[in-house]
Amino acid sequence: MSFRQLRLFILISCLIPFRLAGQDTLRITLAQADSIFLKNNLYLLASGFNIEAQKALVIQAKAYPNPVFTAEFNAIDPENRKLLHVGGSGQQQLQLEQLIILGGKRKSEIELAKTNARIAELEFQQLLRQLKFRLHTDLFTIGQQALLLRKYDNQLEQLNALLTAFEMQVQKGNIPRKELVRLKGSYLKLNNDRTELLKSFYDTQSSLQSLLHTSTVIDFRFSEEEVEKYIQLKSLADILADAFQNRPELLISRENKTLAEQYLHYQKRLAVPDINLFTAYDQRGGAFYKQMNIGFSLPLPLFNNNQGNIKSAQFKVKETEHQMEALQTEITSSIQNAFLFYTQSVADYQKAKALYSDDFEFIEKGMLENFQKRNVSIVEFIDFFEAYNEVLAELSRIKTQLVISAEQINLLTGKDIY
Repeated sequence: MSFRQLRLFILISCLIPFRLAGQDTLRITLAQADSIFLKNNLYLLASGFNIEAQKALVIQAKAYPNPVFTAEFNAIDPENRKLLHVGGSGQQQLQLEQLIILGGKRKSEIELAKTNARIAELEFQQLLRQLKFRLHTDLFTIGQQALLLRKYDNQLEQLNALLTAFEMQVQKGNIPRKELVRLKGSYLKLNNDRTELLKSFYDTQSSLQSLLHTSTVIDFRFSEEEVEKYIQLKSLADILADAFQNRPELLISRENKTLAEQYLHYQKRLAVPDINLFTAYDQRGGAFYKQMNIGFSLPLPLFNNNQGNIKSAQFKVKETEHQMEALQTEITSSIQNAFLFYTQSVADYQKAKALYSDDFEFIEKGMLENFQKRNVSIVEFIDFFEAYNEVLAELSRIKTQLVISAEQINLLTGKDIY
């Protein structure tokens, strides 16, 4: 690659930051992001409507069956040769029916509807926890990515200046061309690393924009204290206790067990027949003129006692019991492993913080100055340059890992522990 081609490559690669800067940017803190998320997230809004829909079914379950009114009128009177003969000498029949629900079936339907409404609320909490985990991890991820991108852009600018100076010195014969080639290779490697990071940055941007329901570029900047707030002394026993008390999935499982038990009681109550009461007026079609009747009807449970549905509901109760037990085991295992990973992440962060200091920035500046003065060889400079960037990338990974591991425990327990 010639120097002119490399300059063109540098110019094209540098256009991306200027394009980003020209777009609308939403600069937010963690608290502001949470507020926008709760207000704008479409998945939460949809889940909220589901809660209201389930609550409406409770109202419906409380409603009593409507009475049924039946009217029958004479259409053709062949004896008197009349149509619609419904007067005093004609015929009409009126009947009013009312279903009387027995055996506590209506009460069971109300209980079932209330439990389904509670499950809808817990499902909302479950969705909220999952999306909040994604929001927080995306925010700190993109914050680290943006910080690293800014450092890469600054280094690429410095390398670009060095390349310009080296090209002039090579043309004058003061520097071997192989050193220029080596410097070009270092530039291209750093730019490739930046390009890969930029792709991840855009992917995270897309995720955040979806969560916050916006098309603007999210600019999240944070302090070191906001990262360190995730370092708290918590025992595994306390975290497990919080999980068994707050984890939405477990609470849903318990409500599903309650729902299965209520459904079993409902099926048993369905075996009790309901009574249909009625009163009727018959003008001329009965045994007497203007006859008034009352009566009732009920099914005789001779062949169908709802035994199949009752048996099925009994197995459903056992199924939910085993599902809840399996979920408890899964929660215990997942939290134990997440806690071990979090503990390791804290140790990695504290070790990295002890090793990394402002001296790194000072040394980087000094190496650049000494290289420009030819006090440091091209090999030493590039080795340090690449090692320094590896340190920056590793620090970014460690900080992001700490946040994700802590937020994972928050997700698994269903409570903001960190």
